[in-house]
Amino acid sequence: MNIPFEIREILLKDRPKSLYDISPKGTVPVLHLLNNDIIEESLDIMHWALERGDQNWYQNNKIKQDKMIDLNDTKFKYWLDKYKYHVRHPDKSKNYYREKCVSILNPHEKFLSKSPYLISDECSLVDAALFPFIRQFANVDRNWFTNNFRNIDLWLNNWINNRLFNSIMLKYKQWTPGDNQTIVEFEN
Repeated sequence: MNIPFEIREILLKDRPKSLYDISPKGTVPVLHLLNNDIIEESLDIMHWALERGDQNWYQNNKIKQDKMIDLNDTKFKYWLDKYKYHVRHPDKSKNYYREKCVSILNPHEKFLSKSPYLISDECSLVDAALFPFIRQFANVDRNWFTNNFRNIDLWLNNWINNRLFNSIMLKYKQWTPGDNQTIVEFEN
């Protein structure tokens, strides 16, 4: 199924008023539907897209996927931000924050020694949901990450080289009010 949409590329340091008009939180991504419904959370947008597509990424192990995503969105993101911006959080060392993240990633590393994806032999929603955060973690110190998480590194590289990932990571000109629409057709 093809889903056409207008994309508005913005800079977070220069958020347009129109973003706040549809989403007072001013966070991204935001999906503004033709019926004027607003979806403001990445995971909710992913669920919305999966409901309309032909992927079965959320059909199996829903409870396990939800638990893993919740752990990522609460604990891992919390420690990841402290690790990435350790200079802003001098109460603990960079290595302390990294070890907090490591304790969450270790079960993934173990599972990926037996499977190409995080919960089975097929891609699931949890893979797509955790990928951006694990990528951020890896990019803080890529050499250290590669040496300590060989299985996750392989999984990560498979995502980075994936056709789907590369099709959504295209760079667009920054949108400003009055610009012509940039319509993208996402092939699910």
